[in-house]
Amino acid sequence: MLAYRHFKGDFDSMTREVLALLLLLLVAHGGPLLLRMFWPRAPMGVPLDGGRVMADGRPLLGGSKTVRGVLVMMLAPALLAPVVGVSPWIGLLLGSLSTLGDLGTSFLKRRLGLAPGAMALGLDQLPEALLPLLACKPLLGLGWGEVLLTALLFALADLALSRISWLLGFREHPH
Repeated sequence: MLAYRHFKGDFDSMTREVLALLLLLLVAHGGPLLLRMFWPRAPMGVPLDGGRVMADGRPLLGGSKTVRGVLVMMLAPALLAPVVGVSPWIGLLLGSLSTLGDLGTSFLKRRLGLAPGAMALGLDQLPEALLPLLACKPLLGLGWGEVLLTALLFALADLALSRISWLLGFREHPH
C-alpha cells in the first residue's frame, strides 16, 4: 500500500486525514508563489507552454505557468508528505494531479478568453483539489465525505489565502 497509515473510522482520524490532505494540496497550490516570493530569480522560470499561441489567438496556458512552478507543485507535497504521515508517493501523486487540474483550468480559462489572474470561482479551485482527491480515494480508503470536505476546505482556504497574499503585496490579483 502507498500510504503509511490507513485512516479508518473515528472522527479524530478523519480530521487528521482531511487536514493532512488539505495541507498537501495547499503546499502544491501555494508552492510556486512562495518560491517566487523568496527566490524570484530561481532557475526554470520559463513559461511551460513556451509562449505558444493556439488557433484562437490566445496562449496555450499563459506566462504564469512555468517549468519551475510545475516542479514545485509536484515535488513540494512529496517532500512534506512523510511529515503528515503519508507516503511520499501519495504526495507526488497528489501534487502531480493537482498540477494537472491547475493546468487544465488555465487552458480552459484561456479558451474562454479570461486573462491570467481573472477570477473563475469554483473553476480555479475544484479541479485542482478534486482530481488528486479522487485518485487518492481508493488508495487511502477515503469516503466521499472526506473527499468533498477536503475539496470545500481547499476552495475556502484558497480564496482566503489568495486575498491575504494580495493584501500583503505578494499577488497581483486578489483571487
